[in-house]
Amino acid sequence: MSENLDKSHVNEAGKSNDSEPGLEGALECSDEVLQKQINSDSASPRRMQRPHSSPPQFVAVEELLETAKGITNMVLAHEIVVNGDFQLKPVELPENSLRKKVKEIVHKAFWDCLSAQLSEDPPTYDHAIKLVGEIREILLSFLLPGHTRLRNQITEVLDLDLMKQEAENGALDISKLAEFIIDMMGTLCAPARDEEVNKLKDIKELVPLFRAIFSVLDLMKMDMANFAITSIRPHLMQQSVEYERKKFQEFLEKQPNSLDFVTQWLEEASGDLMTQKHKHALPAAGEAAGSGDAPALTPVVVQNYAYLKLLKWDHLRRPFPETVLMDQCRFQELQLQLEQLTILGAVLLVTFSTVAPVISSQNDFAEKLKMIVKILLADMHLPSFHLENALTSTGEKVCLEVSSRLSQCGFSPFSTDKETVLKGQILAVASPEDPIRRIMESRIITFLETYLASGQQKPLPTVPGGLSPIQRELEEVAVRFVRLVNYNKMVFCPYYDAILSPEGGFLPVWELSVLFPDLQTTTTPQ
Repeated sequence: MSENLDKSHVNEAGKSNDSEPGLEGALECSDEVLQKQINSDSASPRRMQRPHSSPPQFVAVEELLETAKGITNMVLAHEIVVNGDFQLKPVELPENSLRKKVKEIVHKAFWDCLSAQLSEDPPTYDHAIKLVGEIREILLSFLLPGHTRLRNQITEVLDLDLMKQEAENGALDISKLAEFIIDMMGTLCAPARDEEVNKLKDIKELVPLFRAIFSVLDLMKMDMANFAITSIRPHLMQQSVEYERKKFQEFLEKQPNSLDFVTQWLEEASGDLMTQKHKHALPAAGEAAGSGDAPALTPVVVQNYAYLKLLKWDHLRRPFPETVLMDQCRFQELQLQLEQLTILGAVLLVTFSTVAPVISSQNDFAEKLKMIVKILLADMHLPSFHLENALTSTGEKVCLEVSSRLSQCGFSPFSTDKETVLKGQILAVASPEDPIRRIMESRIITFLETYLASGQQKPLPTVPGGLSPIQRELEEVAVRFVRLVNYNKMVFCPYYDAILSPEGGFLPVWELSVLFPDLQTTTTPQ
């Protein structure tokens, strides 16, 4: 089957799950959605009928905008659940971009206006009071419902009406208010922001001080948002399956052809498996008809095989299936890692097959060689990377290490002929048609296939022969792959089942004779 696969933690003032509504607002999902229990059978047969291609429909702009917003929310929720390291980051505008220039001009005009007002005699505090009001609202947004004392303290000191009266009477001390703001920021900020807050105390001029205060407040808002994400992730994981399925269904209702590529993907996988089943089922010489039957072609088998095909996908020429589109970058990363492991395993295999067993069996030598090859293959993801050049360097380095280890162990030097042969075998791995590389690739896919079918049950599947040097790296990739696949199945399995059902066009094993009249099967319809 496998051979045909084409410190940033907030302090006590901010550590509470009450910060979750901030992220819920960002996702714009109601409490009702977030409180639903995951129900894999929630989709009705009417909703999960096999989709058919439909002509483009004319929809209102408002519907398109609403749909786009729903997809954005679904992508965000998916990213939070799947990516444990997900964090919001400040938006960095490109240098010399129009948006950056406009932003700089507008900000400069604003701060110049504030500077002009404060330089008047007597000073005008209209802009300054508005800024203090914005700062007050930001500080209050950091508080939790139980922070009553801090809330009262902020509202009493940063009283806008009182500030206006003091300004009219020439009694407003804006510097004193700034000191209070900085002290309050120090109380509410994450420990990682202590240094930035302390630097504010060294700024004496009001305009630069206010600019710096808003800059640090932006960082604090990002910290609180990321803390909210961390807090909500366990709850979101429980509800995300139903949430993503609902959002995708809403999108599908507006764009009925949004499963076309998924249908092609699954039907292609089904066709490949039926072709393989046909080949395996043909009786060999001296065998009875049907003695070579493979296991029943169930939807689960087809789906697993389809996911394995994603690890050999041509991302430049083929559209990616819609339901896994949000994880396309992750599948590309897995594909690259597996390609690196294939080449790494092939290089180690030909090396250990050539050198004396007494040194190839030494764990420290094997680990050293593996590390060397991994370093030389580290840039495979770059467009400028040339595999042939890297493998040429690898052959030179491997031969040096082998000769050095043979000398240390008191063995005869590595002969010139053996060096030439080894370098040639290592360089040959650059070709996708190299027999050693194809063997390694087939065994890796077989391991992933077995791992996926086992459902991550312990003990883990046995690593095929020749993969022991890369077992640790391979198992890490397998865990990531299976988690990604299982989550996608949980969300979209009703759609896959509808496509692969007999009504949707999937042919059970007992119907294979429709395509292959000479195929004899022992399975009968239930």
